[in-house]
Amino acid sequence: MKFAIFTVSTPEWTPEEAVVELRAAGYDGVEWRVTDDPLMSGSGRTVAGHGPTVGFWQGNRCTLSLASLIEDAPRIRAMTEAAGLAMPSVGTYVSCEEPALVEHAMKGVKALGAPALRVRVPNYDGASPYLALRDRALGQYRDVEALAKQYGLKALIEMHMNNIVPSASACAAFVQGFDPNYVGIIHDCGNMVFEGYEQYRLGLEVLGPYLAHVHIKSAKWEVVGPRADGSTEWRAVFAPLKSGIVDVRRLIDALHAVGYDGWIAFEDFSTDLPLDQRIRDNLAYLKRLV
Repeated sequence: MKFAIFTVSTPEWTPEEAVVELRAAGYDGVEWRVTDDPLMSGSGRTVAGHGPTVGFWQGNRCTLSLASLIEDAPRIRAMTEAAGLAMPSVGTYVSCEEPALVEHAMKGVKALGAPALRVRVPNYDGASPYLALRDRALGQYRDVEALAKQYGLKALIEMHMNNIVPSASACAAFVQGFDPNYVGIIHDCGNMVFEGYEQYRLGLEVLGPYLAHVHIKSAKWEVVGPRADGSTEWRAVFAPLKSGIVDVRRLIDALHAVGYDGWIAFEDFSTDLPLDQRIRDNLAYLKRLV
């Protein structure tokens, strides 16, 4: 297996800093975060007037601009390759509901030289009928698949809480009619703590040829407090890899059992340890298990 980091989890570093740090820590690759963050301008530059605010999902300095991705791609590709890092996938935030943005992202990813990109499916909040939402998304993903074939890429759907495919079984049911050469699934054990948990091997077997990429992080449940009716309210929050609910050893055993030998990308949203120590401890721990 090879190991990368999805740069949503390295918000303190610029892309230029990240490639140096990741290579020094022993990583094999990097999964770039690509979106247009209103607190950022271009690649890792804070917008004047917004101050030094840095966070995983806002003000993330390790984010590439979607708007300028095609123009920036040659520089980012050269920088990444010079550091000896591969790009197994690109973490875009484009949705199958936005075909023009999907094609724009694919042009940029092709220029980067990466083989795959995340293309999201709709969220689900219970306000709209699920089956109608799913069926509409299936039609939209047909267009995504056609674009993936056109550009020689693979579009990846991430198992994610609060979207229409939060479990491995839901993902497998959604993609069963697509060509696994062009459409695949990102397995995410951390998201499954929030919603969609199934035994790891069961889910991996169900995904079969659609298992294309793996994200790894952990989370835990904590008590919020009493509800008005006297019951207890709980919520899931992210946690360090070794102290969350995810049974990492069991996950690795399940990946071995189904013959997975691809990429694992860390996506650690805990902050108990400084970033440089966190990325080293996580990699050392997982390499011992593998």
